[in-house]
Amino acid sequence: MRRWNGWGDATTVVELPAQGASFLHERLGGGRALPDATLEEALARVPVSRLGQHALYSVDAHDRLLHARGQSLPDWLALREGVPGNYPDAVAFPETTEQVRQLLALAHEQDLCLIPYGGGTSVAGHINPPDSARPVVTVSLARMNRLTDLDEASQLATFGPGASGPQVESQLRAKGYTLGHFPQSWELSTLGGWVASRSSGQQSLRYGRIEQLFAGGTLETFAGPLEIPTFPASAAGPDLREVVLGCEGRFGIISEVKVRVSPLPADERFYGVFLPGWSKALQAIRQLAQARVPLSMLRLSNAVETETQLALAGHPQQIAWLEKYLSLRGAGEGKCLLTFGVTGNRRQNALSLTQARQHLKAFGGVFTGTLLGKKWAQNRFRFPYLRENLWNAGYVVDTLETATDWSNVDHLLNLIENSLRDALAAEGERVHVFTHLSHVYGEGSSIYTTYVFRPAADYPATLARWKALKHAASQTIVDNHGTISHQHGVGKDHAPYLLREKGALAMDTLQALSKHFDPAGRLNPGTLLPE
Repeated sequence: MRRWNGWGDATTVVELPAQGASFLHERLGGGRALPDATLEEALARVPVSRLGQHALYSVDAHDRLLHARGQSLPDWLALREGVPGNYPDAVAFPETTEQVRQLLALAHEQDLCLIPYGGGTSVAGHINPPDSARPVVTVSLARMNRLTDLDEASQLATFGPGASGPQVESQLRAKGYTLGHFPQSWELSTLGGWVASRSSGQQSLRYGRIEQLFAGGTLETFAGPLEIPTFPASAAGPDLREVVLGCEGRFGIISEVKVRVSPLPADERFYGVFLPGWSKALQAIRQLAQARVPLSMLRLSNAVETETQLALAGHPQQIAWLEKYLSLRGAGEGKCLLTFGVTGNRRQNALSLTQARQHLKAFGGVFTGTLLGKKWAQNRFRFPYLRENLWNAGYVVDTLETATDWSNVDHLLNLIENSLRDALAAEGERVHVFTHLSHVYGEGSSIYTTYVFRPAADYPATLARWKALKHAASQTIVDNHGTISHQHGVGKDHAPYLLREKGALAMDTLQALSKHFDPAGRLNPGTLLPE
């Protein structure tokens, strides 16, 4: 059963090892746990809906509570306190395209706001109901989750937008195919959500980001359905797929998604390599990306993240032996862990592995085989669960991400980390900050930063700490040639920084598109484009 006030399946628990708790105590001080509201207390606060019963939606308090927030840190705090603030007046669960169109017609007739909802994993405030004079209906697409067509000759699959990662892969794998899109939120997030927020999967180096996988589909708008045909390529004017990609529900509701799929690989392995320091590690991963060595995944942790990962891994005796071995091989203090994957057939993978080994050895890389790679693969969707036990231990964890050109990666990374470390100095609070590069390109890389801090004495003050941290890092990003989002979209949290990145003319263009498809502004107001 899914947690109502946290991440994922309630039966999945990722323990914070004693060594990890000691590590955080040393860097941040003793934890401070805040009291959690019960589900009963939270349900008692849900106001009466402004809408009556209707065949197209539910006004049940439990449904409305579960669809009131996503998974950003402000959402987490609101749910743990049991005070989400704004609630949808109703939740719809359409099962067909026709029912989506009926909801649009109803919204037009009764002046309703509609919020498209996929897996509820948004970490940028995409799905939070606005404080609106109009009644708000959240449109959960969870029941539109089937593979409806597979063109094996063209390797194109057609899905309902509400298919979650496991639903996408299980239906494709039964027929010998894979989409290969694995964001960290994979077990809960949905195909429609990936398209709407321009998602990137952990193995995008092989399969591509969602914009490479998205081949076409349908966007239901107040102006009518926008049909995107599938072509391998086209020079017939601007690509209208870009109207759907990243629209975040402002232009319409995605009712059908056509994606490019691949045959299941015969062989896949992940490897761990330690490099002696950040400077060499950064140079090594850049050259690997630019040499186009056919790898499926590259992830480079900086020294602090590497140290933190080893501390949180548990098994202190085994880690001590590993540390001793690495030190003897020249990867001691300041070492950085690089995880990479090879995916394909055995012969191709052997050639890719040989190229990677030769390249990384020139930078002092110490290979540790597939053990750490297997651990990463086994646990790659489990990190969000750690937030639960960190919270219980009295610590708050959040992440943010950007992307920039290689010439700016090191500079921007350091600025981001410093902005976070210093953001709570006025309160005398320390912040533990670490970073990895998770998606690399010939031109540059993503930068994915995690920060851990102690909550304040109450929920409002803790939210104020997060706001200070988030603003400091976000302003640093847009002021220093970083995108405000590489893979999590804009939502409401990043919307104030979008003008700085895109400029006034681009923002006017997006506003014009929104007015064209939704003249009355009923679709997800406040998301992507500030009101």
